[in-house]
Order: sequence, then C-alpha cells, then structure tokens
Amino acid sequence: MIGNHDFLTGADAEKGQVPAFEELENPEGELHLRFYVPSGAEFALNAIGIREVLSQSPDMITAIPNVSPLLLGTINIRGRVIWVADLGKFLGDEEPLNTDRPDIPVIAVEDQDTMLGLAVDNIVGMVWLDVDELQRPTNVRDTMEPFLKGEWLIDKENGKYLRLLNQVALLRSARWAA
Repeated sequence: MIGNHDFLTGADAEKGQVPAFEELENPEGELHLRFYVPSGAEFALNAIGIREVLSQSPDMITAIPNVSPLLLGTINIRGRVIWVADLGKFLGDEEPLNTDRPDIPVIAVEDQDTMLGLAVDNIVGMVWLDVDELQRPTNVRDTMEPFLKGEWLIDKENGKYLRLLNQVALLRSARWAA
C-alpha cells in the first residue's frame, strides 16, 4: 500500500517515484508536558499523570463562594465536576492568573479517583525529558519545594530552570482546604 502511486502527490507523483522514508529516532527519557505560570517560571508534569489538557472559557468555570482563594471554581468534564486551581498562586507566586482572556489552559491531573484542574498561563507542549538528569531543586520557595521532584538547568547563562512537579503531592496537599 505504501508503494501505491495513487497516494503520491506533487513532483513525486509526476515522476512516479516513491518518497524515501526517514528512520525515526527513538526518544530518550519520559514524555512530559511543559508549561508556564504567570510569573514566567517554567514547569513540567509527567504525561502519565495527566488526564487531559483543556482550553477553558473563564465563564465556564463556576466560582464557588467561601473556598480557598487558590481555587478558581469548578468545571464539568464529561459529567464529572472537578475543581480548577490557580497553579502559580498555589506554588507561591504573587501574580495571579489573568482570567480576563478568551481561554485559560487547564491541565487535568488524576491519581486514583481524585482529579484536579490546574490553570496555567501558557502551555508549551509535549517533550521527552531524561529524568536521570534531574537535579535537586535550588533557589525555590518553601511553598514550592514539597511539590517538586527536581529540576533541569535549561539556560545556565540566565539561570533558567525547568522544574518537574509531583502531581500526586499537588493532589494530596492539605493546602487546598485552607
């Protein structure tokens, strides 16, 4: 079927040539989702613990009175109501998430039967990262440290780090009840 000339387009079809297929490289490490919080800090989550990634309209997040200021409200994902939290604020950022925009990126993480939506500023995408190169976190706030597995130095000149979050620690935190 690959050699079927009916599938060829453009110059290759005119010549009747089958394009050569490049050999795909094997990715090293584990698949992670990279994203930013409002302060500009970059984080990653292991893809295994992510249920899904949504682009949620702010008016679809239902605010709930008398709850932790870390929580933006709730959303409905296929009949399941889940809390949505401002991840940056949870990790100790002073700058709150800008909710005055058309869509807010939300990362739904899950462990056992517990699911939580983490609202972030911007999602970079999926990347393969080598967890063997993780370093101990440096220069992090006390409010953030319990939720980090480690960090990668991504720009030595500017001192930029990509920090790996522990989604189970995030989900199980007593800080949500505060």
